[in-house]
Amino acid sequence: MTTIRPISQEDHEWAHRLLTEAWGSTQVVSRGVLHHVMELPGFVAEHEGNRVGLLTYHINGLACELVTINSLVRGLGVATSLIETLKSTAREAGCQRVWLVTTNDNMHALRFYQKRGFQLIAFHRDAVTDSRKLKPQIPARGLDDIPIEHELELELRLL
Repeated sequence: MTTIRPISQEDHEWAHRLLTEAWGSTQVVSRGVLHHVMELPGFVAEHEGNRVGLLTYHINGLACELVTINSLVRGLGVATSLIETLKSTAREAGCQRVWLVTTNDNMHALRFYQKRGFQLIAFHRDAVTDSRKLKPQIPARGLDDIPIEHELELELRLL
């Protein structure tokens, strides 16, 4: 069984390593904002005593941004459980929506989020070009060797 709990100080070394491997650093850019992910709240997923997932988020007013999500094991529902926990947390904080950004190369993420009720609400042409000014580590090519150029914004209404 997978359990979800808030990230703790004891998770920081592991989270730092995971985020650096997955994202190239512990900084993530979305919609022109540079997030220092290690400073954000988040959740850790555990399965049989092992950490198997991490989600970080940022609440601003009535909106909750899902900043990063990583699942280390497929088929256990880790990412779905992390998102369900985030939805509950956002509702408790009075948020009306959860939103996120992915890049144009990440078709797997687009399918995943839409299956869980997120809707594509915006296409931000060439946004990654500007993001590279804040985070030069963003690669030029992504999944399936597709050029990473644009941001796709998705949201889930909580009302």
